[in-house]
Amino acid sequence: MREWADFTLSENDQGGAATLALKGSLRVHSLGDLDTRLGHVDSQVSRIDLSQVTDIDTTGAWLVTRFAKQHNLEIVGESDKARRLVAAIGDMDESNAAPEPQLPFVTRTLAELGDLMAQWGCGIVKIVGFLGQLMVAFGNVIRHPSRLRGTSLVFHMQYVGINALWIVGLMSFLIGIVIAQQGAVQLAQFGAEIYTINLTGRLSMRELGILMTAIMVAGRSGSAFAAQIGTMKLTEEVDAMRTIGVSPMEALVVPRVLASMIMMPLLGFYSAVLAIIGGAFISNFALDIPFFTFLQRTQEVVPMTDFYIALIKAPVFALVIALAGCYQGMQVSGNAEEVGTRTTQAVVTAIFTVIVLDAFFAVFFTKIGWS
Repeated sequence: MREWADFTLSENDQGGAATLALKGSLRVHSLGDLDTRLGHVDSQVSRIDLSQVTDIDTTGAWLVTRFAKQHNLEIVGESDKARRLVAAIGDMDESNAAPEPQLPFVTRTLAELGDLMAQWGCGIVKIVGFLGQLMVAFGNVIRHPSRLRGTSLVFHMQYVGINALWIVGLMSFLIGIVIAQQGAVQLAQFGAEIYTINLTGRLSMRELGILMTAIMVAGRSGSAFAAQIGTMKLTEEVDAMRTIGVSPMEALVVPRVLASMIMMPLLGFYSAVLAIIGGAFISNFALDIPFFTFLQRTQEVVPMTDFYIALIKAPVFALVIALAGCYQGMQVSGNAEEVGTRTTQAVVTAIFTVIVLDAFFAVFFTKIGWS
């Protein structure tokens, strides 16, 4: 038979305030309507006696603590278990009832800015350290070619390059159409529609071909690198590799970085060619410039320096993208939410860095006369 919780009121010897004596089991399944009946106690009570309580859980301790605080009562006769539970409930209430005072807006903003700068500083140090580990891993692979995982390298070359051909090609074709169409509209004001060929050819080969390819690879492959390695970190596969003597840098990072640096120049050239074809396609209808005439004229107006510039930028962009993805993946810890956070950081970091580097390259090559 269930033992229900109950209470009694007893006057002290001097006829002053009464003592509220709880008895029975103060567990969640035995409390019944005890809380309601305690709310109807209108006698002057000075303390709560728990000496007749046979058992208690967190719910019972919370009920006792709340009633005691509402009426400013002293708790006596409690067991060791009851004392620990009441103390824990009391500490929890105090921590919730006393929030930290909020700092002024200016002070809080400066503090957050300082924390952000400190995090950036720590992040830069970690990235430099990760780059150093990557260089050491490359050195080990060069000295011992048998340590290069060829199967993994070929797989990632297919993933980064071949599997991306359709989306990169479609994107570049449409961008070429947009460049030619909008350029022709503006040049028509000066009767110079023929220079649409120069605009489309040089812009596609020198800048947009490799830049848009890098952005697409960052969103597609860089995010995949971070998610794959991050998931392996969560499932402790990376730790298992270290345990059996396999270097995660050589097994996971080096193949991905090499595959990206090999395939990015090819993808960039492919993207530029498709953009030029897109420009020729729309010019054939909008400008009455024959398709093959557009392509022949492009060969004449696009210098080889534009091709060389694209080839120089492509491996650098690939290194940044692969490095960002692998680094963020290696930083995953805690839970699955961290994988999503790190993947987002990898994509944002890679795209931002690529655009900054592209601006630097544009100024640099113009200064050295490759314009």
